[in-house]
Amino acid sequence: MTPAAIIFDFDGVIADSEVRANRTLAESLTAIGLPTTYEECLRDYCGHNWQETERRIVVRLGRPLPHDFRDRHRERAQKRFAEGFAPVPGAPEFLESLGRLPRAIASSSSPAYIAASLDRFGLARHFGRHVYSADGWARGKPHPDIYLAAANGLGIDPAACLAIEDSPTGARAALAAGMTVIGFCGGGHILDRAAHGDVLRGVGVHHVAHGYDEVLLHA
Repeated sequence: MTPAAIIFDFDGVIADSEVRANRTLAESLTAIGLPTTYEECLRDYCGHNWQETERRIVVRLGRPLPHDFRDRHRERAQKRFAEGFAPVPGAPEFLESLGRLPRAIASSSSPAYIAASLDRFGLARHFGRHVYSADGWARGKPHPDIYLAAANGLGIDPAACLAIEDSPTGARAALAAGMTVIGFCGGGHILDRAAHGDVLRGVGVHHVAHGYDEVLLHA
């Protein structure tokens, strides 16, 4: 297909952030008495906005989170990300190759984090004002709302959009929005790309790409 626009997830698709993010969350949860592994965080929280993540944590913890949990977690994350943080391999080159093709970000992460990361990578110019965040929304991914908002912001029919997603949660959201979806397996958190591709195919993605060189075949 030749899409009318491409809508990108952010973490694991533009920012190679999922290893640091999920290790940090595991540390933060363990510190409040909920022993949690990195692998469990990837499995249970990846792709969700903070509101859904907090709901899931509270159910397992059996009590509300400490009032300063998110602030303390954010401080821990900032220290870990300062150790080294980069785009997903091939993402900058892929964005350069798109020319004038409309594009947007549809993410579960906070607007401030996305903006700071894009600035750090020198990629903000590729998206301009078309950065959409479901942080703070009652319905994040896997509901289609954030992808529909991105398509609406671009002024393009969702059915004409190509979405690039690395998580099953996000892929479900883009599919529910009626988009063609590439399941992306190029982030550093995906160690077994074949197995993760099978998981994404099971969700219903239309194509699987192990890296941006393969996305080019479908975009």
